Order: sequence, then structure tokens, then C-alpha cells
Amino acid sequence: MNKKIWLIIFVILIAAGVVVFGSVQKLSEPSTVVTTLPNSENFRNLNIVPGQKITSPLKITGEAKGVWFFEAIFSVFLVNWDGLIIAQGIAQAKSDWMTTDFVPFEVELKFTKPDYKNNGTIIFKKDNPSGLPQYEAAYEMPILFE
Repeated sequence: MNKKIWLIIFVILIAAGVVVFGSVQKLSEPSTVVTTLPNSENFRNLNIVPGQKITSPLKITGEAKGVWFFEAIFSVFLVNWDGLIIAQGIAQAKSDWMTTDFVPFEVELKFTKPDYKNNGTIIFKKDNPSGLPQYEAAYEMPILFE
């Protein structure tokens, strides 16, 4: 009888070890998350990433296609979770913007952290002096307020 109890305990311990080891191994396997954002082919080398925690003042640098600029600028907005604009700025080209290639830019946004939720969106808005809808474009990046 005593041997049967020890055998059952041993089998239970082995089974528990297999379950725990299998769970740990699954947790340690790398996972890949791919975020596809509209118009992302128009931006590169941004110093912020989707989901990043931000504080004020926020200096954004990166490169945008020259077609996003007019007179070397385009608009950038920061909105809270409800879409309310809490900051806006003008992204300034740092080199010749009259190209279809990428152009370095920078912009600084000063804002007060929202009291309610901690999520928001940075909106890069293509400058469209023509006002024609076919030339409108925006790139939205979700962020978190720290």
C-alpha cells in the first residue's frame, strides 16, 4: 500500500514537472508583432514608435517623403483618447524638400498630460495647399502618455 502511494505521488510530480516545463518553454519562445500603419511607407527613421510612452516637451525627428511638405513644412497634431487636439506643431524640413526622396524633419510638441486616459495619437498631416481631397493624407501613430 505504501509503495502505491509513493508511486502515485511520483507520477503526479513528473506530470506537474512536464506541465510547468512546457509552460515555461512556451513563454520563452519569441513572438513577432507586426504593426502596419497607413502611409508608413512615407516615413522612416522616426525617433518614436507606436505605443511609446511620451512626455512634454516631445521632440520628434525623422524623415518624410518630400511630397508631404509644402514650403518645407507639414502639420503635426497630438490628440487625446477622445480625439481632442492637445498640441500641434509645424514639422520643419532640415534639407531640400523639393524632392520625392526622404527629407529629414523635426518638430516639438508641448502639452499637458490628460487627466483621464493615458492613450492618444500623433497625427502627421500632409500639407495640401490645393485643398483637393485626392492629395489629402495623414499618418496616425498611437502613443501613451507617461
